Amino acid sequence: MLTPATGPARRLPRIALATCRQLPGGDEDSPPLLAACAAAGLDAEWRVWDDPAVDWDSYDLTVIRATWDYAPRRDDFAAWAASVPRLANPSDVVAWNTDKTYLRDLAAAGVPVVETTWLAPGDPLDGVSWTDVVVKPTVSTGSRDTARYVPGEEDRARDHASRLLAAGRPAMVQPYLSGVDELGETAVVHLGGPYSHAIRKGPLLRPGQPDQTEALWRPEDITAREPSAAERELAERTLAAVPGGPGRLLYARVDLLPGPDGTPVLIELELAEPSLFLLTVPAAAERLAAAIRTATVPAG
Repeated sequence: MLTPATGPARRLPRIALATCRQLPGGDEDSPPLLAACAAAGLDAEWRVWDDPAVDWDSYDLTVIRATWDYAPRRDDFAAWAASVPRLANPSDVVAWNTDKTYLRDLAAAGVPVVETTWLAPGDPLDGVSWTDVVVKPTVSTGSRDTARYVPGEEDRARDHASRLLAAGRPAMVQPYLSGVDELGETAVVHLGGPYSHAIRKGPLLRPGQPDQTEALWRPEDITAREPSAAERELAERTLAAVPGGPGRLLYARVDLLPGPDGTPVLIELELAEPSLFLLTVPAAAERLAAAIRTATVPAG
């Protein structure tokens, strides 16, 4: 029996946009993305990643988009990704990128990464600098279980890390880079390989915020931004260091902060389920749909 990938060509390739149960109709980017996919000759629909009734083999491509509930069961999510026959981005990239310890690999490859102290359950907390830091688990989405601690809140920062470790969750501690307060964070997005667009995120972590939230993500202040040449170059360097190379990536988002000396440093590389801000930069939806079309329809 012929599979959808090798059988007779259909009029419209079928695309599954993977989401979570809390967002069965996708995220806020759904309207422009569905419209762009239709215009590109794609039959795209949202499907919940852990719905056992979904036949993933019936789709020409599954594109992970809004699976923002996976953090508490990341192993299940990685196993699901490995089971999907045709997945973007590839399942090995998803497994690597859904634990923030991937930053160690990138730092070892020469990418300038925000200085990070890594903590595993059972590690001593003595010797860690707790002054003006951000504490978060190594597996998380939407800045959940993440908080900033200003000078004078060292005990709260230490307690946050202790609670994560006691729950069996490895943690990371990073200095708060104050340049973000004025300049914001830059997210550089590549679609289908080349640079597509960038956005500015306003400062997200405020002093005194609780580290826990019931929402899938913290509210963000998003505007379009033209990245600097240094930011574009660092995004390219970061993607070049991805295991297997950047040529396998349908989409990528490189999140950068102004470092202590003003030059950009990597805070996160988002290759699993990043927001791509298609509403902020409308032409980006067409570029993403074109990349999906290229991935599902052979040239010629």
